[in-house]
Amino acid sequence: MSIIDRGRNLINTVRTGAQNAVEKTQQVANTVTNKVADTTQRVGQFVDSFEDKASSKVRELNNQLLGGSKPDRVYDGHLVGAGGQTFPPGTSLSDIPGVTPRNNPNPTETFIYVNGIANTKDQQFGSMQAIADRTGAKVVGIHNSTEGMVADLAQCVKDKLDKGHNPAVDSMADTVYSELKAGRGVHLFAHSQGALVTSRALNDVANRLRIEDGMSKADVEKLLSKVQVETFGGAAANFPDGPQYVHYVNNKDLVPTWFGQGNGSGVDEWARNGGKGAVIHRFEHGSGLNGAHGLGDAYLPQRVPFDQARAGQFN
Repeated sequence: MSIIDRGRNLINTVRTGAQNAVEKTQQVANTVTNKVADTTQRVGQFVDSFEDKASSKVRELNNQLLGGSKPDRVYDGHLVGAGGQTFPPGTSLSDIPGVTPRNNPNPTETFIYVNGIANTKDQQFGSMQAIADRTGAKVVGIHNSTEGMVADLAQCVKDKLDKGHNPAVDSMADTVYSELKAGRGVHLFAHSQGALVTSRALNDVANRLRIEDGMSKADVEKLLSKVQVETFGGAAANFPDGPQYVHYVNNKDLVPTWFGQGNGSGVDEWARNGGKGAVIHRFEHGSGLNGAHGLGDAYLPQRVPFDQARAGQFN
């Protein structure tokens, strides 16, 4: 055998060995990938199963504590009007008698208010009256129902991850979309988890405008500029661009400083986005979850008219 033939045989041997090694490596990689995917799927199934069972137990416990009275979740996503009346999702705002200020039965503005965790429909109605009296506007509620603190916090996590079905999100998204398509602007008020509901709903509206109506990103933002948003102690860290935002943050309140717009000086501030051009009003009031987070005690006294707030003119 010539030197050339020996060289060729050696090259073929090396090439075959290398090819076999690559194939074995690929087989191992595929096996590992499949194992990881299978494990991930099993973990996901376990988490979903555990979450469903936990939610069921929480609902059962809540029903026992309520003594058989109607659970609050039957109002989830319903619109709330004067006297605490409820209306099914999809009801036109013009068909809902809103809560009006005690000193003004004919206000010119209408606010849509979504509540935070652990608020029953009747408690939300009380907040709506306080908002109407403070702002001079008519208030219509979108109810974010409560199933108890544990279940509500679990839902907050899912809202953060944009996972799962939240009737309040769907109801707000449908309401905002319908009003915008009718050529009308909307003014949204949100407290605590209500800010998460609002963030998810506005993202849904933006996606719907792009997908269903074929609008460009620029046109979507232009239409969304008709949406005015005020959040108070909000738990949402990110909002879509387009709407006009004012975020009220009590720096002694753990909800917005940890989970929402932050305290303005954290190392993770880069990961928070209040929406393009958002105004964030930070202040200090009270202490503890109740004293620092309450809508009526901590936040409404800080609120100024929207145009004034957008100009950065706070008391």
